[in-house]
Amino acid sequence: MEYEDIIAFHGHSCPGLAIGYLMTKAALASFSERRSEDEELVAIVENNACGVDALQYLSGCTFGKGNLVFRDYGKHVYTICSRKTGKGVRVSFDGSQVPQEVIRDRQSFVAWLLREGLAKCVSVRSVSADLPERAQIQKSVWCSQCGEGVMESRVREISGKPFCIPCAEKLR
Repeated sequence: MEYEDIIAFHGHSCPGLAIGYLMTKAALASFSERRSEDEELVAIVENNACGVDALQYLSGCTFGKGNLVFRDYGKHVYTICSRKTGKGVRVSFDGSQVPQEVIRDRQSFVAWLLREGLAKCVSVRSVSADLPERAQIQKSVWCSQCGEGVMESRVREISGKPFCIPCAEKLR
């Protein structure tokens, strides 16, 4: 899979996508698993920026499979772990080496990242991480207020009736 495939998935090329591409490629080089078909790999991302699309596309870690965890820290950091081996890596991006004249032009920035970024801006270190439990299929319950289905584990019971979180918050 090349960067062009990631662009097609994401919709456009941008520095954030290139950063996520480089970080994910660097992380996956540490594992025998190259892509998570089910939940073999788990990714913990510390931002919700464009680069996470590259991570999802390359690694196969997705919210739908339950092997993508979002922590809203605003950092270009990914931790990827193998359930099979327990091995994990923390990959981070340090943009301090990017020349200022390159940053001013998005296309130049992307080109520089793809040419120089891996060696100059991406670091990988081994870590151990607490992995989330494997994804569980939850029964759906219908909210007494809005009528929409909600995972049973997310239901809030009020006066013996099930409510989704937004409706329960409105009633409080």
